[in-house]
Amino acid sequence: MVERKEIVVNALHGEYRVALVENGALAELYVERPSAGTLVGSIFKGKVSRVLAGMDAAFVNIGLEKAGFLYVSDVVAPAALEDLELEGEGEEKGDVPPGNGRQTAGIRDVLQAGQELLVQVAKAPIGTKGARLSTHIALPGRLLVCLPTVEHIGVSRRIRDEAERERLRALIMKIRPAGMGFIARTAAEGANEEALTADMAFLVRLWDDIRTRAKNCPPETKIYQELDLITRSTRDLFTDDVDRLVIDDGEIYRRLVEFVRIFMPQLAERVELYTGREPIFDAFGLETEIARALERKVWLKSGGYIVIDQTEALCTIDVNTGRYVGRYNLEDTITRINLEAVKEIVCQLRLRDIGGIIIIDFIDMEKASNRDKVTAALQAELTRDRARSTILKISELGLVEMTRKRVSESLTQRLTEVCSCCEGLGRVKSLPTLASEILRAIEREAREGQTVRVMAHRAVCDWLVLEENHTLAALEKRCAVRILLDPREDLPREQYQIRNSSG
Repeated sequence: MVERKEIVVNALHGEYRVALVENGALAELYVERPSAGTLVGSIFKGKVSRVLAGMDAAFVNIGLEKAGFLYVSDVVAPAALEDLELEGEGEEKGDVPPGNGRQTAGIRDVLQAGQELLVQVAKAPIGTKGARLSTHIALPGRLLVCLPTVEHIGVSRRIRDEAERERLRALIMKIRPAGMGFIARTAAEGANEEALTADMAFLVRLWDDIRTRAKNCPPETKIYQELDLITRSTRDLFTDDVDRLVIDDGEIYRRLVEFVRIFMPQLAERVELYTGREPIFDAFGLETEIARALERKVWLKSGGYIVIDQTEALCTIDVNTGRYVGRYNLEDTITRINLEAVKEIVCQLRLRDIGGIIIIDFIDMEKASNRDKVTAALQAELTRDRARSTILKISELGLVEMTRKRVSESLTQRLTEVCSCCEGLGRVKSLPTLASEILRAIEREAREGQTVRVMAHRAVCDWLVLEENHTLAALEKRCAVRILLDPREDLPREQYQIRNSSG
């Protein structure tokens, strides 16, 4: 089946949303508020605030609320070019430069407090962690990635034809300025020398401008701002295999058409302005898929389901048979569910942009051949993912350990916030538990002869009246107090207040 790809852009209502749609299904979603912009890829003039010898790293102030974190491997020549984390560019690292072994220099050998340096944000701040920084600048263009601090020539891993890889490598070697490195991106496949030269000249001018600005500005200043989400996504996602790009904002449409005509003129006719009355994401059936991507449980077509739980340290995915009972035998049923789950799991990893350590708990399979089949299917599906991942073989317990490159917050972290009631636990205390907790608090706070006022959620007060009436009466008698319940709709269920008053 020929795959149909579309990019759908919603630029209205003060929020940019870019959806990559594959065969009518939402595959990837990127969300950004124009007022906030993006940090990943932006370049700052930083100032070292603290050197941590024990961690071989340093904190660098770049003008944000939290200092950035800089490892020694991102200051000295990198052990591998894969350390250069470009947003959404898991396939663009090319080959690892030869001859780079493990670093021997310590952080104190290369940095000291108060030192000024040019750094690029490799990973955005996530949770309580500050941004991860690198001194190895990477400037992505349409066809090339410029590496002004690393003298290396690479080719995207997604270009598989060896003859084409060698052609691109030879062309870049021929036209590049001395001392600078470049990686040919996937879009460079088939590009001629003229196109590569033009892209390279643009990136070299950009780097010269960045260095000039850095010399004339104080520390903790942003030197270069990465492109906004819509332009960046067009540059990175809008390739020859995309059938069309549809956007709902007229002004941005005209700006985008101009950008495409300059950098990818052969695709200009595929940019369309959406003029329908129905919101664009509704018209493409994407809103329901976004809502589904925020749910903990995802149903499979067969009746099985997967459960996705994200924590700060890792993400766990549990596969269950659900309503699926199979047709032949238990082993066959389990294997079929696991194979169906593989496709959905990779879809959800891409859509939710889940990164870091991921543990997948497949249903236990007795036969090693079936476990190998599921592992192979998972590896095959992950080739469609632009983010770099590493996967270990499935264990006898049915567990798969893998990592997926994390550059910024996941979709859930971007679109939701921690619940003020459960504070991230996902559960709240039961009414009997809360009632007992309040009764103990009354006894703790009670003062003989006073009135104790309990302000709590209405459901909690109702439970105390209906189920704990005798306990309240006994407590009043034992503590010689009067207890008044004050139902409050404005209080979350787990919160309550107890006040004493005379009389």
